[in-house]
Order: sequence, then C-alpha cells, then structure tokens
Amino acid sequence: MTSQYDYTFMRMALNEAENAFSRGDVPVGALIVRENEILSSGSDKKLNDPTEHAEMTAIRNASRKIGKWNLSGCTLYVTLEPCPMCAGACVNSRISRVVYGSRNYRSGAGGTLYDILRDSRLNHICEVQSGIMESECLNILQNYFLMRRKKS
Repeated sequence: MTSQYDYTFMRMALNEAENAFSRGDVPVGALIVRENEILSSGSDKKLNDPTEHAEMTAIRNASRKIGKWNLSGCTLYVTLEPCPMCAGACVNSRISRVVYGSRNYRSGAGGTLYDILRDSRLNHICEVQSGIMESECLNILQNYFLMRRKKS
C-alpha cells in the first residue's frame, strides 16, 4: 500500500540517481528507510566491482549504521526495479518492503522478469510496491543512455 512518504523518499532516491548521472554513472539511486528515518543511500558507481549497485551500497551502509545484517522493518526505495543480485540481497537482509520506480525489462527481479522478492520458496518475502514516480525514474535512465549513444 502506497503511503504519503513513498513519494517523498522516492524523490530523494531520484536525487541520488541525478548525482550518479552528473558523475557519468548509470542513474540509479536508492535509500534505506526505517520508521521514516533515512538510514543510508546509494547510487550506481562505475568501479571495478560489479556489485556496486545503488541497492547494494545502501544495504551495506544501513547494516553498518545499525550494527546488524537484519534490516527487518526497513524499506528500500530504488528508482529502478532490482536485478537478481540486489533482490537476493534484499531477501537475505530481510528488508520488509521494496518500493521501486521504473520496471527493469532486462533483468527485473521484483515481478517483471523474475519475482525473487516475493518467491515463497525463499526464507523471506518482501512486500513490493512498483511504479512510484515511474515516468521520472524512467526518463533519467532514457536520457542517460541516449546521451551515451550519441557519444559513441
């Protein structure tokens, strides 16, 4: 169920995506929130580490901040539907809720291609809310890849 805070926190995740865009990185942003308090944020980074996705950074930083791996009671806000790796990290860290903006038609694991977040065969199921600020989240991604194609 969408709350009044979902748009506020997704706007903040979109700010993280905009920061990534300005650095030349893929514009995906994420926040981990607990009881309407932001625990951490993250954005995609071009490093020599294939796990440097926005969600992974936010999960690592939230776990460090609270001093434990279990993020029950937390919500992940992310501008793009998590990939299988990030969805697995959400399940393994026991994130309660995942809210994403744009569907990921290439590797979405929150219901588009796979549904790892809600797979009852796994040890945890996340509540999922999709489509929050979808057009804004999709627009920044489309602009980024259009710009990259023009440079090629």
